[in-house]
Amino acid sequence: MGQAFDRVFGPEAPVRVVAWDGSEGGSPDGLVLRLTSPEALNHVLTAPGDLGLARAYLLGDLLIEGIDEADPYEVLRVIGDGLTPRRPTGHDAVELARFLAHHPPHPPTLPREETPSRVRRLGQGLRHARTRDAAAISHHYDVSNAFYEKVLGPSMTYTCACFPTDGATLEQAQAYKYDLVAQKLGLRPGMRLLDVGCGWGGMVRHAVTHYGVTALGVTLSREQAGWAQSAIEAEGLSGRAEVRHADYRDVTERGFDAISSIGLTEHIGVGNYPAYFRFLRERLRDEGRLLNHCITRPDNRHAGLPERGFINRYVFPDGELTGSGDIVRVMEDEGFEVRHHENLREHYARTCAAWNANLAKHWDDCVELAGLGRARVWGLYLAGSRLAFERNEIQLHQVLASRTSHEGVSGFPLRPRVEPEGVRGA
Repeated sequence: MGQAFDRVFGPEAPVRVVAWDGSEGGSPDGLVLRLTSPEALNHVLTAPGDLGLARAYLLGDLLIEGIDEADPYEVLRVIGDGLTPRRPTGHDAVELARFLAHHPPHPPTLPREETPSRVRRLGQGLRHARTRDAAAISHHYDVSNAFYEKVLGPSMTYTCACFPTDGATLEQAQAYKYDLVAQKLGLRPGMRLLDVGCGWGGMVRHAVTHYGVTALGVTLSREQAGWAQSAIEAEGLSGRAEVRHADYRDVTERGFDAISSIGLTEHIGVGNYPAYFRFLRERLRDEGRLLNHCITRPDNRHAGLPERGFINRYVFPDGELTGSGDIVRVMEDEGFEVRHHENLREHYARTCAAWNANLAKHWDDCVELAGLGRARVWGLYLAGSRLAFERNEIQLHQVLASRTSHEGVSGFPLRPRVEPEGVRGA
């Protein structure tokens, strides 16, 4: 196994592989990866890349010396930077073929945290059908409210924060993000806000408390809706704020002054964007504003989140990403006038780092609440996402648009403010 590793990655690779057969490969001073059984190799052969490595790690077939399971950022950085396959020589190719003949791939055992493939999920309905969307959302968000309280912190906000200064805390940055959204939307007392994919109701409660609006939030997660309604009642916001356990497509009210969509578009499906933005436009009054906030690809050539990737199988089943240009194009095609467009990529890297730190601080509690496997998944997911944002492999875009009237009235002043005057509620 050690020789096979050297033939593929080179003996100078920044890791040291110690295999079940007693062999070693890679750099003697590198990060130590222990392959405890041939199943570790089988995982990599049957699912090359992050999915196979994650399976081996979660099942204990791959042990990584010195890893911080709550924040494996440094481990992922080393593996991502250093494990680049080389083009094998003819002799190497022959030797590798002989090696693999003794270790033929076979269907692997899967960790219980992994969701089935898309084909096997057909029993829940077609992709992005209501029942299947509900199952996908439940897989990720209905883990445990107590678990999320430990990871997300007091704001219970599971979307990109916006850090006003280098030294801002996560809570200050989340409050600043809500202010950024509220002021881009031009919220004022007496307005009606719809927040689709509202999570635990953070935007709803912030907008009602600090901007004097009435707000309706909808989420497909029963756990989120229950937590949010309890928080609304505890904060004395009943009658002005509501969070429903419902599909956003079940909202029948119209004439909203503003709509915020913060972290929902990733779950919609690229092919459903036209219907999605058409639906939201129909819920707005003329001159009403939409703020769409979502993770994007750095290009518009292909949808992100490969089906056989770690994120799709362990974090966001059926999730899809595309570039911000595609989102803007569809919004415009569906009658919105785009007024402002902003990329918060670096802020999401910082947000993920803060969530990893929370997970590490409360590791034992998180393991007790969600299980060791789920906690490990979260460590990998957050640290891997941080790296991806840092390296511009994914981005976070806010796109602000208006339902401009037939007479061409957008409702925007000549020079609208797009930065909060001051952080409310931090």
